[in-house]
Amino acid sequence: MKTTILTAFLTLLVATSSQAGEGMINTESAFSVKETADRLESTLKEKGMTVFNRINHAQGAEKVNIKLRGTELIIFGNPKVGSPLMLCQQSVAIDLPQKMLVWQAEDSKVWLSYNDPSYLVQRHDIKGCEQEIATVAKALAGISKSVATK
Repeated sequence: MKTTILTAFLTLLVATSSQAGEGMINTESAFSVKETADRLESTLKEKGMTVFNRINHAQGAEKVNIKLRGTELIIFGNPKVGSPLMLCQQSVAIDLPQKMLVWQAEDSKVWLSYNDPSYLVQRHDIKGCEQEIATVAKALAGISKSVATK
């Protein structure tokens, strides 16, 4: 029963966001890349997350004379959430800490993208951590929605 509810929840969660690449959830942002990334960093800190790094890929590209549309990656996490996932399947550590990418598409739309937790379940063959995965999925969806919408 729990597995059925979790599957339904994750399916609904994924269906409410636009998806591009397999295993990614994309939410359109109503803000610029910089403003979205600023809002994301602020929200993460307010929620008690550790922000490990913020990487401005467009600035890096500029240093080698490459013009790249706005692209910022924020790496963050919380050991209270990540450590239990690693206990279920240690290989998931390759995908932790969490990351969210803020990027501008060719059509000028700005997107907030992150790894779909249900994809990580498949990728790492995680078993017995349905509640932990549901918690992560709900948190990431809530963060992306609050950051990307007015």
